[in-house]
Amino acid sequence: MSLIPSIFGGRRTNVFDPFSLDVWDPFDGFLSSALTNAPSSARETSQFANARIDWKETPQAHVFKADLPGLRKEEVKVEVEEGRILQISGERSKEQEEKNDKWHRVERSSGKFLRRFRLPDNAKVEQVQASMENGVLTVTVPKEEEKKPEVKAIEISG
Repeated sequence: MSLIPSIFGGRRTNVFDPFSLDVWDPFDGFLSSALTNAPSSARETSQFANARIDWKETPQAHVFKADLPGLRKEEVKVEVEEGRILQISGERSKEQEEKNDKWHRVERSSGKFLRRFRLPDNAKVEQVQASMENGVLTVTVPKEEEKKPEVKAIEISG
C-alpha cells in the first residue's frame, strides 16, 4: 500500500514511518493542474480560496461567519462595494523556511483568499459590523425593518 502513493503521486513515503502511509487520491492535485494556465493571481487565490463561510439570516440581520484559523484581524479585510457587494479578503503568509529545516508534511494552506456576496435589498450596508474571535470572523449586516402596509378601514355606507 505504501508504494502506490510513491508511484502515482510522486510523494515521498517511508515504510517505517506510520504517518507517511498516504492513501492514493486520484483527485489530488486535480485543481492545481487545472490552474497551470491560469494567471498567477488566480493560482494564489485558489490556494486559500476555500475559506469556509456560513451565511444565515435572522429576523434582525444577515450574519456571516468565516473560519480563518491562524489569521489576525489585521490580515483580514471586510468591505462593502457599490452594488451591495460584501467582500471578505485576506492573506495567510507562507511560513519562512530555514535552511536546516526538514519538512515531513505541509498541509496548511497559504496565500490569498477573496469571497464576495451580493447582499439583498433589505441590508443596511452603512451599519455593517465585524468582529474576530478565536479564528472566527463574524460579519453582521443589519436588516431594514419590513414596512407593513398601512391598513385603512373603509366605512360602508347604505
